[in-house]
Order: sequence, then structure tokens, then C-alpha cells
Amino acid sequence: MSTTENRLQAVTGRIARAAAMAGRNAQEITLIAVSKTQPADAVRALAAAGIRQFGENYVQEALEKIQALDEPDIIWHFIGPIQSNKTRAIATHFDWVHSVDRLAIAERLSNQRPDDRPALQICLQVNMSGEASKSGCEPTSAPALVAAIARLPRLQLRGLMTVPAPQSDPALQREPFDRLRELAHAISRTGTMLDTLSMGMSDDLEAAIAAGSTMIRIGTALFGARVPAAHSPGGTSSGQPAASSGQQ
Repeated sequence: MSTTENRLQAVTGRIARAAAMAGRNAQEITLIAVSKTQPADAVRALAAAGIRQFGENYVQEALEKIQALDEPDIIWHFIGPIQSNKTRAIATHFDWVHSVDRLAIAERLSNQRPDDRPALQICLQVNMSGEASKSGCEPTSAPALVAAIARLPRLQLRGLMTVPAPQSDPALQREPFDRLRELAHAISRTGTMLDTLSMGMSDDLEAAIAAGSTMIRIGTALFGARVPAAHSPGGTSSGQPAASSGQQ
């Protein structure tokens, strides 16, 4: 068994055990392989092992990999901070965007989504830890933003995403995930139904699954240590520092 297959088996085992502990079906949880700074060959190897959903943070780097793999059944998720001058490329080439945090960006994605592509699947990023270094709207702003984004054409608002502050204590890891779930439930009760919670990474996926995550974003546990962004293909082409997004 290859290193790629071993890592994938270890991650899927963790997901299965966490789901069982939470009384959930592991099939309800989508594994997104976060391939930022990873070469196309590494992505191709994981795709060959069965992963069909990949998350990218940097637009130019992602476009190079999308073109290199050229596999129409792969689902591409954009999970990094979004600059206004990158929205056309994101709207054109991605299937999901997890990191919308303001209405102006959602409007640009809506206006620039090609008519011949299905609706762009959207998650609103919420900053549950209040960290200045993290993207995301304030939790109190989320209901109004959800209502506004849900009215935009060519977008389908699916749920909420968060990247909380790192914690080593599982109870502290779970707390912001629980609050995001409750926020999603509160919003759904107002009439905008949300079915997606994008939360959980390599170090806290168990806490996220216990709290109800439906999409986990895993990088290091699948690919190994990440190449520094300055040396990655495409670099920090999003215009954002690599540390600001935290998705792994």
C-alpha cells in the first residue's frame, strides 16, 4: 500500500470512529482534501486513491492544477480568502466556495458565474473565535448576510463555514463548532434552510464531527507536511498570506 493510500485509510478510519462515537453515519460527512501548495502529482495520486473533492486557497495555483488534472468529475472547493479581482476566476472554475464573508463578494460571484454552469454552491464563513487574523463575518451579521445571499441568482447558499482558533483540548475545540451549528439551526428556523457545516481540519476533525460537521477540510493528514507557500506552484497568488486562512 502506498503512502498516499495509508494516509487516506488513516483519515477515513478517524472519520468512521468519530462518526460512530457521535451516533452518526460516516457517509453523511464529506472529506475535502486540502491541496494548497501541493503539486499536481500529489493531487493526482489522491484522486487515483478515490478522493474526488479538493480544496484550494490560491487561485492561480488552483487553476494550474484544475487544468493539469482535467478530470470533470472532480469537485473543486475554494476555501481561501477572496479578493475582488479573483472572483471571476473563482466563479468560472470552482464548484463550491466556502469563504464568502461579505455581500459584495457574493454579488460578484453571482454576476460572474457562467450561465452554462450549475449554481455555485456557497458557504458563508463566520469568524467564531473573533480573531483579527481570520476571515469571516461576525456571528451577529450572519443571519442578514444569509438572507441577502440566498436571494442572488446563480448561487445556492448551502451553509456555514468556520476556522476557529487552534486548541489542544477537545472540549475547547468543540465549543465554536457547537456555536456554529446552533447559529445554522437558528438561521434555518427563519426560513433559509442550511444543510452544510464546513468545519474541522486535521487536528480537530473529531470535535467537528461530534458537533455535526458535514464537510471536513483535511490537508496535512492526507498530504504530509505542507510545502511553504513561497515555494509552492502559484505561491500566494490570492494576494493573502498563507497563515491567514488556516484551512488544513
